[in-house]
This record gives sequence, structure tokens and C-alpha cells, in this order.
Amino acid sequence: MENLLKSIEIVRRFRASQFDMVKAGLKAEGEVISVNMAFLKAGTPTPTGFVMNLQPSEAEAGFDIRVPPTADVTSLERRISEEWAPSSRNMTFEFKEKTPVYDKYGKPVFTPTDSSNPWWALLEGAVKKANGKLGKPEIFAASTDARYFRDQGLPAIGFSPMANTPILLHEHNEFLNQAEYLKGIEIYESIIKEYTSYIEPTGDEASREEL
Repeated sequence: MENLLKSIEIVRRFRASQFDMVKAGLKAEGEVISVNMAFLKAGTPTPTGFVMNLQPSEAEAGFDIRVPPTADVTSLERRISEEWAPSSRNMTFEFKEKTPVYDKYGKPVFTPTDSSNPWWALLEGAVKKANGKLGKPEIFAASTDARYFRDQGLPAIGFSPMANTPILLHEHNEFLNQAEYLKGIEIYESIIKEYTSYIEPTGDEASREEL
């Protein structure tokens, strides 16, 4: 237990350092590595509780680690093996689920949100036509089903037209103002029109534009 608690404290300090950058405004929440302890398991159980005068031979801790696509995964894995669960302290670790950082074509699992991505330009234009305004794009730390599209090499952008609304994701009494809801319908109509009428330039058209 003492050995494991030492590692938990090391992980806690790393977690604090990541969120210190968020608090200081240096990075957004989706740009840092989030680490949350999900479970702690140890002790020798009895029918009524635990044996109190026996040190357990093993102890386990589980952590939910969310890694943004901008992070150095190799460096993080080295940190885990050398600092968080080093074999020199008789510790081992395993990944219960490990999401790939590259798609099936070997490219980073990342959707550009600039002029290099025509779908982003269409989204921007559609929102402006509906008298809306896009906020600064961010990485959604909690992950979404969009990752399955990105794994296949397909661009995916998450979008919700919820202006003037407090962030209450999974909070008690999560709500959306009626006016914002109706405005959101107009924005989605504009986006659908833009996307469904888009014709991707052919090679000849692209060459003419370059000339």
C-alpha cells in the first residue's frame, strides 16, 4: 500500500501541473492530459469487512487518462513506466483500453479547423449566413463517437449551436433556452444546405485555380 500511495502522489502532482496550465490560461482543457483515479483496490476481505492486522500482498489503482492528439504519447508511456509504475519498485501496469493516435492510413487522428479543410470552411460560412458566430475550436477532452470516423481517416467536427448558455454538460438541471433552441434549428438548416450542395473541385478545376 505504501508503495502504491507513493505512485498515486506522483500522479496527483502531474495532474495538478496539467490543470495549473488551464487555470493560468496557457492551455484549454482539451489541450492537457487529464488523469483521474477511478478505483483503489487492496486488502484481505472477510465476510464482515477486511483483515485489519495483515498487510495485503497486492494493491491496485486504476486511472482514467485522457490524452489530446497534440500530446507526446511516447513520452507519457515512458513517464508511466519510469515514474508512475516502475519495475524497480516491483510495480506493473496495463492499458485496459488504448485509443490509437494514428488512423488506419498512418496519419494523426486530428481534423484540421482551418482553410485547409473545406468542411470547416463550409461550417464557418453556414453559421455566418445564419447570423451566428463560431467560437474558438477546441479538443473535446471527454471524447465522442467522432473518433470512430477519424480512425477511418474521415474528418469529423463536433458542433452545437448553444450560445449564451452555461456549460452544464451532465450537470443537474441541464437546460437550453427556448430562443437558443429555435435559433439552433435555423443554423442547422443553413449547415445542411451548405454541406449537401457542396461539389468537391475536380483535378482540372483545382489546377485552374492554382494557375
